Amino acid sequence: MCDKIEKLKVPNLSSKLRADIVETPRIIRNASGISLFGKKIKSIIYTTDVAVIANCNADAVLVVYPWTPNTRILDAVSTVSNIPILAGIGGGLTKGIRSAVVGFFAEESGAQAVVLNAPTPIETIKSVKKAVDVPIIYTIVNSHVDLKERIEAGVKAFNIAGGKDTALLVTWTRNELKRLNLDPDFPIIASGGKTDEQILKTIQAGANAISFTAYGITEATFQKKMEQYRREN
Repeated sequence: MCDKIEKLKVPNLSSKLRADIVETPRIIRNASGISLFGKKIKSIIYTTDVAVIANCNADAVLVVYPWTPNTRILDAVSTVSNIPILAGIGGGLTKGIRSAVVGFFAEESGAQAVVLNAPTPIETIKSVKKAVDVPIIYTIVNSHVDLKERIEAGVKAFNIAGGKDTALLVTWTRNELKRLNLDPDFPIIASGGKTDEQILKTIQAGANAISFTAYGITEATFQKKMEQYRREN
């Protein structure tokens, strides 16, 4: 029996029509991942573009947008998505019983987790907790947040979005969890940044899964296709 098992090459199966799928940055594979209902989540694409959602290799999709949550948008995403959906249900302008109701309908529409924005009051978290069975993810944008209070209210994971300071905010969150004698392995999702170096730094800081933005991918891919068609004809 071999003392050392060699790392096996992973064969690739694809097709001509699906060769241009939106691929996640390979560096994200270095993350530990989060188990969501038995499925390991490492890469999370942040978009509401149904064409991208239907043609990507991400492990999950983060459906969060700057308007009040709309169940019809989630219905559209649910129709095309074959990966778990993390659905935004407000927390800023939309809160209280409305967030709870939207969370209930999000779960009914197939969302595997619901996401609350940074300003979400504790009472809203508690209301959502009563309405849904799926995990509640709370978004952290700075260090002025009581982690223990939110975990006790029902939050099951943090989504850290600190812009250029995201890695530092992940580090702060891990240290704060330790200081408060909370679960040191509490799940953390974080935005990775635009480069492999930024993504790796965020993973090393303690992020279990990485979200990446898909702005402009549809337009860029279509432009590339049109250039190819022009050369061929």
